Amino acid sequence: MARVSGSTSAIPRRLRREPPEWQFADLRLRRYTRRDHRTVFALHQECLFQVGLRPGDGVYYDGDFARIEEIYLRDRGEFLVGEVRGEVAALGGLRRVDDGTAEMVRLRVRPDLQGRGYGAALVTVLEQRAAELGYRVLRADTTVKQRVAIGLYRSFGWREVDRKATGGTVTVYFEKHLRQEAVSGVGGRPG
Repeated sequence: MARVSGSTSAIPRRLRREPPEWQFADLRLRRYTRRDHRTVFALHQECLFQVGLRPGDGVYYDGDFARIEEIYLRDRGEFLVGEVRGEVAALGGLRRVDDGTAEMVRLRVRPDLQGRGYGAALVTVLEQRAAELGYRVLRADTTVKQRVAIGLYRSFGWREVDRKATGGTVTVYFEKHLRQEAVSGVGGRPG
């Protein structure tokens, strides 16, 4: 893995393989547990409201939050929670699309903690986890209202593959092919 874009610190440091855990500055990334549900869901809502997305707008959805273990953890995916001083500060997941493809989803950082490299640390770690899980392609989407997310994906070499208008909001679709040596676990950040 390489340096996290825009950060003054080095890459997230792996603390444990299973259950996975990393440290980046004062952010500790770990696997989601059921006790996280209420706080994780509240952070998800707060971050979407921050950019003007609301239930019923045709873009906002949250049905997967009631089934994180089933959709992510038991189906060759991952769902990470980031804590700063013991409080949930970030989250992000990998959802299986097919045997070779996963979708990076629910990338969120608490608004008062944005701009510290936590989103980049999440992308770095989730790309690594995707390679470890055997995925060759990653997909993601965000809205044009989430300009920071668009810049983040682009800074990691993701390429825009489509745009679609839904419910008055434009969704931007991204894709990234993981390098073969990253997929086979031979080192280097997926690129």
